[in-house]
Amino acid sequence: MEPERHEVYERIPWETLEKKGRDRQWLLYAVAGAVVLGALVYSFMRNQPAPMPPPEAETAATSVPATSVPATTPTSVSTASVPSTVATPLVVAEADLYAVEPERLVDQAAAHAEWFAVEFVSYDGSEQSSLTLSGLLPGGVPLPEAPEGTQVFVDWARAGAITQASPTTFDVDVMVRSLVSTGDGGFQRQPTRELSVTVEIDGEAGARVSRLPSLEAVEQVSVPDAGITDLPADVVASLDPALGEPIGGIVAADGSWQVVIFEEGVDGVRRPVVVSP
Repeated sequence: MEPERHEVYERIPWETLEKKGRDRQWLLYAVAGAVVLGALVYSFMRNQPAPMPPPEAETAATSVPATSVPATTPTSVSTASVPSTVATPLVVAEADLYAVEPERLVDQAAAHAEWFAVEFVSYDGSEQSSLTLSGLLPGGVPLPEAPEGTQVFVDWARAGAITQASPTTFDVDVMVRSLVSTGDGGFQRQPTRELSVTVEIDGEAGARVSRLPSLEAVEQVSVPDAGITDLPADVVASLDPALGEPIGGIVAADGSWQVVIFEEGVDGVRRPVVVSP
């Protein structure tokens, strides 16, 4: 058996060792570069904006109401048969529209009833009067009959009680006072009368009288006593003589006195009024 031989070098081969060390160093550089590149790619992708959602119109166009279909029956939905989301305008009942603004309807009915009452009471048989009233009366109702030379003037007309018979129908009580010509140039005042007028309001045609009116005299109602009493002497003494002779006085709610006198107007009529002493 030969003895073990040991190689002896005159110098250490440093070139070989340095070459192997450089290979490991480049490997570390490559791994580090890959890590940095991956981090940059991840950061870039994370900062990208999110994709925009599809428009609502497209979503609505492809959505259909759910229906119950047997499991064994295949179903297919075609977007061409789905109705568009823009449908025809919603039709609201006329009564529902009127219920939104009841005050406006009441005012419209009252104004139309007052107009009708004026034309109905002041009818004189003239062409203009016939034309106007015929357009206000319900269809098929004859015009009033007025003697030749009739002249009637309405002093005033005012709607009073208003009853809503339906969402678009109103019963209006109108009080009217008129003046009638006496034939010699004068006029005679007529007693106040009340017309009961039924007015219907149509969305397109507007207000119109739907039934013949009733015409009645206004009943006089009982009124409370004014409570006029004699004035105390000290109140009479404090009155301005220019006021004239007092009729009496009324005790106010706060205990003070109100003096009743006759006051003459520009028409020469002396009317009882209340003044403070």
